[in-house]
Amino acid sequence: MFRLDSHKSSDHRQIPNQLLTGMSLTTVAGDFIFLLLLFSSGAVAIGFPLEDEKAQIERFQQYLRIQTAHPNPDYAGAVSFLSSQARSIGLKILTLEFTPGKPLLLLSWTGSDPFLPSILLNSHLDSVPADPSHWIHPPFSAYRDSDGRIFARGAQDDKSIAIQYLEALRNLKGRGFSPLRSIHVSLVPDEEIGGADGHEKFVASQEFRMLNVGFVLDEGQASPTDELRVFYADRLPWSLIVNAVGAPGHGSKMYDGSAAENLMECVEAIVRFRDSQFDLVKAGIRAGSEVISVNPVYLKAGTPTPTGFVMNMQPSEAEAGFDVRLPPTESIDILRKRINEEWAPISRNMTYQVSYQDEIMPNFIAVTIVCRKSGRNEICYCFVMSMQLTQKGPSRDVTGRPLVTPTNASNPWWSVFKQAISASGAKLGKPEILSSTTDARFMRQMGIPTLGFSPMANTPVLLHDHNEFLKDTVFLNGIKVYENLISALSSFHSDIGV
Repeated sequence: MFRLDSHKSSDHRQIPNQLLTGMSLTTVAGDFIFLLLLFSSGAVAIGFPLEDEKAQIERFQQYLRIQTAHPNPDYAGAVSFLSSQARSIGLKILTLEFTPGKPLLLLSWTGSDPFLPSILLNSHLDSVPADPSHWIHPPFSAYRDSDGRIFARGAQDDKSIAIQYLEALRNLKGRGFSPLRSIHVSLVPDEEIGGADGHEKFVASQEFRMLNVGFVLDEGQASPTDELRVFYADRLPWSLIVNAVGAPGHGSKMYDGSAAENLMECVEAIVRFRDSQFDLVKAGIRAGSEVISVNPVYLKAGTPTPTGFVMNMQPSEAEAGFDVRLPPTESIDILRKRINEEWAPISRNMTYQVSYQDEIMPNFIAVTIVCRKSGRNEICYCFVMSMQLTQKGPSRDVTGRPLVTPTNASNPWWSVFKQAISASGAKLGKPEILSSTTDARFMRQMGIPTLGFSPMANTPVLLHDHNEFLKDTVFLNGIKVYENLISALSSFHSDIGV
């Protein structure tokens, strides 16, 4: 098949001059008329030729089949595959390893003005585990069904964008595009377990500083509608562990200050607050990502036996754990005050010792004294409730501002982003706060404008879920969206940095 293209490409087929010399004018004219008829009949698609689309899907499937789920992700296999793709495109390759066994792959395309702040496209290598017994197809088979759905762990979160970045760069290279700004792709480990050995160490490195990054695209989420979603902030993740200690006793006895009672008083206060936040979501007043979520993740109490628990004994310790997510628009100080006044108030005869792991991570220790008469004697028990609050990651950037990327005229990158989405023929939804947490928070901590974006329209949100999939047509359309985005962002002339 001949491909008509005004740009230079290694895929073009040319007829040698000596062969043309031996052809009759009738033959050449006949072939030319045939090609005109072929194009006018619609037999040749404008855009990606079918064989190119097939190759793009196959490369996506190859990447999905590399098992990068925790606890033992095959980072070496993923880096090897992605490096081979980068070489075939003509990108510069650098492998960094800030923690042994956890490589970070950095790919680069130098712009015509490398002194301008660069563009960074970020994706993580790892994925969460998958239980094959709950999947209709093996989670690392990348099976493609008759509807074009590609089933695999990581199909949405977020191996799709890594391949879409590379395929978009491949297409831009193929059509002779020359970026003004340098373009970098970072493929990082350990995002799913907090990023401490991945992007957090990367942004603190000299290698990152040398990139002079001015704008970042990171992962987003699928959209069930035809509007693509974009995220300007992540919620701040906290882990809250409440531990209560009280006097043990017979299961039949009722008395004040048992460990379970102490714990449940605190838990009930937390649940009331959770309900108030959830009511705002149910009423449509706020989106789920715009409220403080507090969700119980475990309860631990009782005296275990080989077959269960001792049922006639009240335990001396009880513990509960909560996942807390705080939008950057909410005040950390107000939440601290709520913990002091509502979740463990002084009115319950508690005193507090507050120690700081760092500037914003307190541990609360509450002590209650309960005395009981026993004949002529008075026995006093000391009941302890401790609250350990651990904040994962930064809450403010290097200038003290909340970790929020403006989506208004104050951010010129936002205007370029919006226009590029429109030029691609896609629709963009209202900017959102991401309900979960990604590596984007580390870039925002450095004061770098960062948007979370994954072009997956008309797709159910299945990250971390059973039967995670992405349709082939959605994947292919995302490549075109990224072509427009990368072209526009890397051609932005304004000399704006961080």
